[in-house]
Amino acid sequence: MEEAAVAFCPGHISGYFRPVRGNSLKKTGSTGAGIVISEGVTVLVKPADHTDVEITRVDHQGSVIEQVQNSPPIAYLMETLRVTASVRTRCHLPISAGFGLSAAALTASAMAANHVFALGYTKTECSMFAHEAEILHKTGLGDIAACQGGGIDCRKGPGIDADIVRLTGPFPPLFAVTFGPLPSPGILGSPAAMERVTLAFPGSCPGSIEELLMLSREFAEESGLITPDVRSALDLCDTEGVPASMTMLGNGIFAIGENALPVLSGFRGFFSLQVATGGPRLLEVDSW
Repeated sequence: MEEAAVAFCPGHISGYFRPVRGNSLKKTGSTGAGIVISEGVTVLVKPADHTDVEITRVDHQGSVIEQVQNSPPIAYLMETLRVTASVRTRCHLPISAGFGLSAAALTASAMAANHVFALGYTKTECSMFAHEAEILHKTGLGDIAACQGGGIDCRKGPGIDADIVRLTGPFPPLFAVTFGPLPSPGILGSPAAMERVTLAFPGSCPGSIEELLMLSREFAEESGLITPDVRSALDLCDTEGVPASMTMLGNGIFAIGENALPVLSGFRGFFSLQVATGGPRLLEVDSW
C-alpha cells in the first residue's frame, strides 16, 4: 500500500445515445457517439479510516469556484472495492453540464484506488467498477466506456467491453457553451424521456466530426430534450452557419469550426476545448 495515488480521466461530450437495459449493471448502458475531450477530472486517493469525498472545481489559476462534500457514486465505488479512502477530485469544467465529469471522476477514482491499495485490477476492470457505480446512480450511461480512449467515439454496444469505433484527428476547433446544470438522474430515470430518446436515435456511426454534429443535431431535435437556452444558442449558430448541437445530457451546446469562436465567445459559460488523444492514466503524486 502506498501513501497516495493520483489519476486523470478525460471528459466526454455525448452527441447522441440510445439506452440499453441489460440483465446486469455490466450489460446496461448505451450505444451512441460523442467526443472525448482533453479536459476532465484529476483524483487524489489516500488510505483513510473512513471514506470521505470532496469534489472541487477550480479555475486554471487554482482558485476554488465551487466545492461539494460527498459523492454517493464515488462512496459506493470505494465500498465495492472494499477500501476506505480520502478521495479528492478536481476539475475545471462545470459539473452536471454534459461534459461527462461524473464518469471521469469515477474512472479516475477507481484507477487511483486500485494503485494505492495494490488491488491488482486491470484498467478495464477499474472502468467496469466505475461503470456499475454510474449506472446504479443514474449519473450516466455510456461516458465511462467512451472515455477509455480518445478521439471521436462510436459505441456499438452497452458496457465497457462493447465494440467502440474511434476516429482520430486532426479535428477543427471545438467549443462549448453551458447555461447551467441539467441533472442526469431526472432524465435517465424518466421512462417517457427515454422512449423519445430511443425513437430519435440515428442508429449509425459518424464518418467524421462534421457528420457527428449533423447526426447529433437531428437527434437533439427529435428527442425533445432541447431547453429554451439551448434553442436560442442553436438558432444563433444556424444563422451564422456554425455546426452545433446540444450536449447530452447538459443544458448547453457544442460547436465546431473557426466561425464558432466569434459567435459563442460572448456567452458567459463559453469554453474552448480540444479532442483528447488518449484515455485515463495514472499521474505522479506531486502533480496534484
